[in-house]
Amino acid sequence: MSAFLDTNILVYAQQTGRKAEISQELIAEGGTISAQVLNELANVLRKKQGRSFGEIAAVLDDIDNALDPARPLTAQSCRSALALAGEHGLSFYDALIVAAAIEAGCDTLYSEDMQHERIIGALTIRNPFLEEAR
Repeated sequence: MSAFLDTNILVYAQQTGRKAEISQELIAEGGTISAQVLNELANVLRKKQGRSFGEIAAVLDDIDNALDPARPLTAQSCRSALALAGEHGLSFYDALIVAAAIEAGCDTLYSEDMQHERIIGALTIRNPFLEEAR
């Protein structure tokens, strides 16, 4: 199984509690992310958690060591996201995550923000924080 991790997984991994533990386990198993996920994570850590730029850089270093290199966002990613948003009723930014996961050849997208067990092509979206997902 190849997994793609949405931003919320990385955010929770920086906290404490059950969601943090689950997120840390997912990261330890390895997976793929996109540049969008890193951008969103840096924004949340800075604006919502008040982290310094040095602290954010350290978190990104840890992620670089734990996961596959972040996939770039391309013009094709944008066009794929537009098509996915139109066909599946996703927000553009959720569609961009889905497009990146599909482009990476992942079969699972872990996200708290999208419909659990939804299937788009060969990709299944799973909310790892639901009891039935574990």
